[in-house]
Amino acid sequence: MAAPQKTARSCAVYMMTQILSEGRLMAELSQSGAMEGLSPADRARAQRLTMDTLRALERADRILSKFMRKAPPLYVQNVMRLATMELCTGGDAHGIVNDAVNLVAGNKRAQAFKGMVNAVLRKVADKGPQEWTILRMPRLPKWLRAPLVSAYGPEKVAQFEAVHFQSPPLDITVKNNAHLDELAETLDGEIILGGSVRLKNPGQVSTLPGFDAGDWWVQDAAAALPVRLLGDIAGKTVLDICAAPGGKTMQLAAAGAQVTALDVSEHRLKRVHENLERTDLKATVIAQNALEHNGSYDIILLDAPCSATGTIRRHPDLPYSKDGAKFTQLFQLQSDLIDHAVSLLNPEGLLVYCTCSLFPDEGECQIEDALVRHKNMAPHPVNYDGLDIPKECLTQEGGLRITPDLLFDKGGLDGFYIAVLRKNS
Repeated sequence: MAAPQKTARSCAVYMMTQILSEGRLMAELSQSGAMEGLSPADRARAQRLTMDTLRALERADRILSKFMRKAPPLYVQNVMRLATMELCTGGDAHGIVNDAVNLVAGNKRAQAFKGMVNAVLRKVADKGPQEWTILRMPRLPKWLRAPLVSAYGPEKVAQFEAVHFQSPPLDITVKNNAHLDELAETLDGEIILGGSVRLKNPGQVSTLPGFDAGDWWVQDAAAALPVRLLGDIAGKTVLDICAAPGGKTMQLAAAGAQVTALDVSEHRLKRVHENLERTDLKATVIAQNALEHNGSYDIILLDAPCSATGTIRRHPDLPYSKDGAKFTQLFQLQSDLIDHAVSLLNPEGLLVYCTCSLFPDEGECQIEDALVRHKNMAPHPVNYDGLDIPKECLTQEGGLRITPDLLFDKGGLDGFYIAVLRKNS
């Protein structure tokens, strides 16, 4: 018997099962061929179905629990979770239920549950949509929520969760800022934070005007801020540490800097090469452990390895692939990278430290400790004019704390911490 044909729904169920049982990431699954054989449109749909179900997992489970005495095996449970999300958000009941039953029937280990799946999902189709709208906002896992509540308070974290529940818009960075207004109009986008273009319904990215020409690249507006805080850097020598996939490298190169892009992963650097080629921008690209790199630079941008907890709005798989157990190792690595970066800075040079993390341990605390260790480093005054950044984002040690709920009514932002330090001697 021929293997069942891959569909967007079957791939979504497979990816959910891998994420929830093996702790794998969507990016890893995509690169390993989980959606191989699907058309570009179906690949996009499979990713959307997976992400939307993970965002709504708590709601789906609460609704299903009303019609089941106990949870079925994980594969069957994920088929039902996906179907519940679709049924409760306006999907066609007949097609969704039939597909769910067929997915279970086509799996030898799950076949015995097809009658139960049919019966339960028909009840969900009847009563689920009304329940869906009154359930609480899905919460982060306890291991992650507890330290965030400690840092920001329960009301602020609830706002984070509300942003995480939304499908995020797409932000792009423009290669030539002189064309910012023109490109925003062409793409029917909105300029945010003074320099990024936000698209609410972009469709397939590679088909948008200006993509093939390299006029812009995808980059969350918060992630674009570290380079934009530097101002005029034309002719400066810049080391971009942990550069892949290359968004900040392209920003630096487009601003006229002499850029060295450094990353430990040769595989990830392939994306940097591809992006530089598409945008016709130049940088020296090196695969190397940053702690082993030597040289001297006017500016060092350290986008340090971190928990990535600030990116959950775009990557709802993250809370299920981590449990916080290895974060202490990350904290030490960040500290080591800061110390090495300082040693590579020219006198009067600038160090930009940033992480896409919501944990103060990976942001504010790192800079506070670094300023104690390095008496020749001090916060560098930054001009925030035109960036539309609220004053409450400025932190005591001189950094900038971006949280997901900023621009809430426009789709939020990635959580980010940024600090700019100057070497005095």
